[in-house]
Amino acid sequence: MLAVLVIYMVLGILYESFIHPLTILSALPFAGFGALATLLLFHEELSLYAFVGIIMLVGLVKKNGIMMVDFALGAQKTGKRPDEAIHEACMIRFRPIMMTTCAALMAGLPIALGWGAGAESRRPLGLAIVGGLVFSQTLTLFVTPVFYVYMEKLRRRLGRHDKIEAAVS
Repeated sequence: MLAVLVIYMVLGILYESFIHPLTILSALPFAGFGALATLLLFHEELSLYAFVGIIMLVGLVKKNGIMMVDFALGAQKTGKRPDEAIHEACMIRFRPIMMTTCAALMAGLPIALGWGAGAESRRPLGLAIVGGLVFSQTLTLFVTPVFYVYMEKLRRRLGRHDKIEAAVS
């Protein structure tokens, strides 16, 4: 929880917004659920190695969200509507997102399969990474754009509310 809070604060400073970090972090529950469900499915304990895998998973999933949201914000600055901007971001950033996800999956697969000496102790690390990435990536590509559009609507509503109060004062 502390890692997610620190990430939120850093993203809030980076984007100068409280809303866009939430959009980026909207995929983290899916990643955590996928990692825990995979550990449960393979009857593995939530060990220190599994926690390391989950922390690594948080970084990977966050990076994918940053790639989409950052590109969409840049497209919005050129005059595009939020739904057009996030659609373009998803279309253009799909390949880099999938390449990094597949690279992490392929790196975690030997660990998850339990190959090598002492592999049984590191297996929860690989399972958490592989299961979390597969589950979160399947849903993130659909959920993050929707979340982005709704958060942009909320941001605009809050912005208009502030402008109305300033005009009345």
